[in-house]
Amino acid sequence: MAIVSIWIALLGLSVILYVILDGFGLGIALLFPFTHDEEERDTLMNTIAPVWDANQTWLVFGGGILLVAFPLMYGVLFSALYIPLFMLLYGLIFRGVSFEFRIHATRKHIWDRAFFLGSLAAVSGQGLILGGVITGTKTAGSDFAGGPFDWLTPFSIAMACGLIAGYVLLASTFLIIKTTGKIQHRAYGTAFRSSVVVLIFQLLMIVWTPFHYPRVMSHWISAPRVYFIWIFPLMGLLAFFGIIKSLRARREIMPFVFSVVFFFAGYLGLFASIYPHAVPPSITFYDAAAQRETLEFTLWGAAIILPVVLGYTIYSYSVFRGKVGREGYYH
Repeated sequence: MAIVSIWIALLGLSVILYVILDGFGLGIALLFPFTHDEEERDTLMNTIAPVWDANQTWLVFGGGILLVAFPLMYGVLFSALYIPLFMLLYGLIFRGVSFEFRIHATRKHIWDRAFFLGSLAAVSGQGLILGGVITGTKTAGSDFAGGPFDWLTPFSIAMACGLIAGYVLLASTFLIIKTTGKIQHRAYGTAFRSSVVVLIFQLLMIVWTPFHYPRVMSHWISAPRVYFIWIFPLMGLLAFFGIIKSLRARREIMPFVFSVVFFFAGYLGLFASIYPHAVPPSITFYDAAAQRETLEFTLWGAAIILPVVLGYTIYSYSVFRGKVGREGYYH
């Protein structure tokens, strides 16, 4: 159905926007242990202070889409992955509390660690969720039939490690845009190293995924999908070389742009590999979709809310553009 395809597109849009926009915010926290002093940590905080909470709107929007448009997918995944999902949610809560408390604290190092640990838990939870989805979920009809730790595999752990490196890449290229001096200088080096690590993990996932989800291999080599699916790894490879070239040229904006393209390539390649399955290996998006009347009615709400959220996001980043220092934005 066409309306199901629209909801699939909206779900995909909300997920990738959350990953990109909140990804560099989480990555900023992951860089905290490598800062030299409290002044540097204040500067890093100021780069995301005006926008970090709004970025999480896309996570709420995506969760709402699952509940309303794909209730079967929502029910099965929340049963199969409730441990990493709660790791994600509690990590985000812990991160938010530490962010706000740190502003008023006299002993900031306690909240610096809390901010790092909460963000690390959130990112790890995201990676374990993604790895758990790809490795497959045991179902009996429309019910989850597996165990509580089916998601915990070497593959999902590797996925979490790769996502940590990916968020560090986004954060470091974002810092190149927003900072100057020694922080920006170190961000160039961090971006270079993390981009290499992300490429290694992406290649590892390409080799490893067919062993967990054998149907992927048939998608990669069978018509008609074979005619376009290899565009995404090529896009990712070109984006990687774009990152390296722009970093060596000391460009400011292009490393972040190429990093986003790098993420898009991996995301689209993964989606193209498993589509039409929403819960591999058995439940498709069309199986998981709500009845047509529900999809049509709630689409009106999405049509109203989505432009507002997009407009607010664009406006926020427009207002808080420019470089930032310890005291906030200065140009």
